[in-house]
Amino acid sequence: MPPRRRLSPADRRAHLLAVGAELFAAAPYENVLMEDVAERAGVSRALLYRHFPSKHALFAAVYKEAADRLLAATRLDPEATFVEQLAQGLDAHLDYFVANRHAVLAANRVLAGDPVIQTIMTDELDALRARLLGVLPLADDRTREAVSAALKAWLVFVQVLCVDWLTHENCERAELRDACIGAAVGALRPLLPVDPAPDWPDEDRRSGFERGG
Repeated sequence: MPPRRRLSPADRRAHLLAVGAELFAAAPYENVLMEDVAERAGVSRALLYRHFPSKHALFAAVYKEAADRLLAATRLDPEATFVEQLAQGLDAHLDYFVANRHAVLAANRVLAGDPVIQTIMTDELDALRARLLGVLPLADDRTREAVSAALKAWLVFVQVLCVDWLTHENCERAELRDACIGAAVGALRPLLPVDPAPDWPDEDRRSGFERGG
């Protein structure tokens, strides 16, 4: 067996975060033990605790890194329609939610009242709201304030709906995404001088709604 390569502190931290993310995605928060993280990472518990003094600190760092990556992955293409921009952002988040179901449920259920986790979520939602405000036709400051409030409420609605979906899977993923898009379009139409999604819903979706599916 080749000798273990010595990592820089930054590389070691990144490796521990990757291992933590893998374990938090694979099992409920309460079942993930720091000794398991240390064993999987091939380090001593003392070294793990030197980087992360508690499981909570490790999870918070993992979740913050995930939030940063999701923001980077949520690209609002100015050439795309508003609905296409919403769909791209929702797909990026749903991909993460499905692959990291346990971590998402831990953040939104087990640690729902934790101020550190709540700050990470709030910061991401505020950044997403600012990006959406940047692509909408806002006539004046009054419109901006109204649209900002609607987007804030919509982002919380999406968060709650997606967490419930991860728990119960009571509809198809495409239906969940359409429900989120429809809620955004419906909330913004009365507030904007120009319809943000004149072609929503399209004929296929309209037919599906009329059929009840």
